[in-house]
Amino acid sequence: MEHSGVETISRAHVSIKGTSDGLVIHLGPGDWNSLLIALAEKLDRTPSFFRGGRVALNVGPRQLTASQLETLGTLLSKFQVSLWAVLSDSVETQRAAAEMGLETSLALSRTEHLISEQLNGRERVIADGEPAILVRRIVRSGQSVCHTGHVIIIGDVNPGAEIVAGGDIIVWGRLRGNVHAGSNGNERAIVGALVLAPMLLRIAGYVARSPGREDSEAYEQSVVPEVAFVHNGQIVAEPWRATDGLYGDWRADLLRRAANTLSTWF
Repeated sequence: MEHSGVETISRAHVSIKGTSDGLVIHLGPGDWNSLLIALAEKLDRTPSFFRGGRVALNVGPRQLTASQLETLGTLLSKFQVSLWAVLSDSVETQRAAAEMGLETSLALSRTEHLISEQLNGRERVIADGEPAILVRRIVRSGQSVCHTGHVIIIGDVNPGAEIVAGGDIIVWGRLRGNVHAGSNGNERAIVGALVLAPMLLRIAGYVARSPGREDSEAYEQSVVPEVAFVHNGQIVAEPWRATDGLYGDWRADLLRRAANTLSTWF
């Protein structure tokens, strides 16, 4: 199969390197669309290696718009990779990345690494956790976020967007897209949001659809944070209340409440 000179050059200007701050994608000079094609080819060679990971993007002096960064983010999401930082000498690119909730420096991760070194040998307060990714941006229509563990979104999930997680899905914002928690069959997975109004909600093999009342301004003004979960063979929703008085197993307490006060949302 023959390739044009432009494709060959673009492929040479795309590299993915492992650093102390994680994986960094370097995109050099060249046609933007050709670079994206070359990047997709690299990711497609070993998709299992990148699946569920997160990457930083280094574009040097290249000026990018928010739309171009969103296109890149959508490409990465097809390989179940999330973009968390954009490094650039361009002020315009930095501004576009910041508007999307992306980091523009790796300094934070270096600081975290130093703190971790200082904590070695000391008693740790944080308990053992589970795999999760944090997405700090609005997930727009046509975009998707997929992860084998938990997914946490700081921002809105717009209609037409999709979130798929093997574990729980937590949205610190309006959830109005399609979500599938417990995609690996985990019926104990939950979906929580400040405004829980998805068009389609799935937990393991259970499905619930929106009744459409989330379009009401009065509904959004009166809504409280909610959590959806599987109970007695169906998806139900319960207000996310203060944790005072919870049993040792918070889920058992949630089910106890649900037995008396099931939401009619679903």
